[in-house]
Amino acid sequence: MRWRRFYRADSLGWLSGDDLDRFRALGVRTVLDLRHPFEIERTGRVPDADGLTYHNLPIEGRRWDVETFDPELGVGRFLADRYLEVAEDGVDRLRFAVEAIAGDGAAPVVVHCAAGKDRTGILTALVLSLVGVAEDDIVADYALTGLATERFIADWRIRHPEAPMWPGFGMAPAEAMRFFLADLAERHGSVEGYCADVLDVDQATIGRLRAVLLGDPG
Repeated sequence: MRWRRFYRADSLGWLSGDDLDRFRALGVRTVLDLRHPFEIERTGRVPDADGLTYHNLPIEGRRWDVETFDPELGVGRFLADRYLEVAEDGVDRLRFAVEAIAGDGAAPVVVHCAAGKDRTGILTALVLSLVGVAEDDIVADYALTGLATERFIADWRIRHPEAPMWPGFGMAPAEAMRFFLADLAERHGSVEGYCADVLDVDQATIGRLRAVLLGDPG
């Protein structure tokens, strides 16, 4: 992977001060916002987005029912099942997102949702699979989100002091992504098979994607 071509993030609407300066210094050209419109209304878009190509692509269809969480099955299994639902419900927007990342002049691209791990993690996993990144590396990249879990929960608690929190809130266990990728492969032969057969991502798009994320910068 070429350095500084593809980022994933939590809500960019919170950017301010030094953090906003750091974001601007990245030279991002394209923002793919996977949140629902009501989330954008609540927390905003990236500030001062002049000059950026912005797409709102809410890929989540069914809302999560955390009452169905089974502690015996674990957080990873619950999250993977939700990710599979997104893979079924968000087909058109997932396809658009992949094509947008592969677009001429689109990079650097940032993909974000609210927490930067679930919806964003799904799209990132698909993109990394299409350019040939090994499954272990995809899982490890996803699990890095855990480094931010404590702060994410603390910030959320400040904004929602009385709201209930399910046991897996903010977590990104490696097994969630491992289960998700395995389930896609079981259903479609491989992650790439899902992208071809369900998302209808063609070889030309994959070639452009690889050129953007792997190719010679010259």
